[in-house]
Amino acid sequence: MVGDVGAATASSRSRDEPSFGLTAEQVEYAAWVRRAAEDLSGIEPVHGAVNRPLVKTMGAAGLLRGLFGGDPDDEPRDAAAMQLCLLREMLATVNTEAETALALQGLGCYPILQSGDDATRDRWVPGVARGDVVPAFALSEPDAGSDAGALALEARPDGDGWTLHGTKTWISNAPDADVYSVFARTTPGAKARGVTGFAVAGDSPGLTGERLDMVAPHALGTLHFDGVRVSRDDVLGEVDDGFAVAMRTLDLFRPSVGAFAVGMAQAALDASLSWAQERELFGGRLIDQQATQHTLAEMATRIEAGRLLVRRAAAAYDGGAPAHEITTSAAQAKLFATETAQWVVDQAVQLHGARGLQKGHLLERLYREVRAPRIYEGASEVQRTIIARGLMKATNPGRAGT
Repeated sequence: MVGDVGAATASSRSRDEPSFGLTAEQVEYAAWVRRAAEDLSGIEPVHGAVNRPLVKTMGAAGLLRGLFGGDPDDEPRDAAAMQLCLLREMLATVNTEAETALALQGLGCYPILQSGDDATRDRWVPGVARGDVVPAFALSEPDAGSDAGALALEARPDGDGWTLHGTKTWISNAPDADVYSVFARTTPGAKARGVTGFAVAGDSPGLTGERLDMVAPHALGTLHFDGVRVSRDDVLGEVDDGFAVAMRTLDLFRPSVGAFAVGMAQAALDASLSWAQERELFGGRLIDQQATQHTLAEMATRIEAGRLLVRRAAAAYDGGAPAHEITTSAAQAKLFATETAQWVVDQAVQLHGARGLQKGHLLERLYREVRAPRIYEGASEVQRTIIARGLMKATNPGRAGT
């Protein structure tokens, strides 16, 4: 395990860190992550751009190494879904900026980790784990968001490689990343079957971009490819098989988006419980109102359900379940957890009243940040389609793709 997990004991368990479905070692790891997240509070936040001091500090603390599973002293060569979910949930409960920074390190790096050759992995992955290298996942385009098969970024054959031409947008960490996992069309008209993944250095000639100003403080931007040169050594996986490379990463990451949502929802519930016991009105406390009790009970129940779905999906991935089962369970986890988090945070704001929307309040920040996970890495509508296809495949395999 990453970090000083040995210092954590069973006494580290608390009501804020549910142990169901986890081994004792995983519970200790979650407790360590939460303590490490609290130590990051002194780092100045950055709105709309990569916070390199934060990323570097997380690398030094061992948090980023946790993205890759295995022992801390091993070369990062793998990914563990459950550990990723624990990282994201615990970080989100304490520090959403740190959670997002960690998540983007993993999202941008996993196509390289999982599908790059040894030289490409050695060039980029160790630096990601240390916090020296900032990666990005470049899939979305102005006219190809949910419909990834409509990608239009063109990879034109050029000698023993290609040149990239076109635009990517809504790209996390752009335009400041050091390396991009880029998905481009190598075979025109082939939809998802004609896409190839490439590892593209951020300082490549012909690559430019600008930041996007979003409601949430996430670092997102647009990238422009004007004849950016890539070679066969930069290919991730096989030529024309990039869609599978991207989906492999998303199947791993979707449960952890749910974990991020669960962490935010838990933070909102914790704040609401504290406030409801402090707030005096109508001659008593807010928590003495039956309506408040029922709202808190519903918040807690939905969070627990979301957490279980997330951990079930992570266990399916780590356990090597069939691909269709991994895809369906990941979609269920992301769908339920992100929709739940939106509802929980909204209810928390309602319980706090106007103060919950005051600039700088925890809930004001969560209210802005909780909306995006229902869209990125597959909108809720896409997740429902994936789940429905899984149901059709299970009951009528011949009609699964219709």
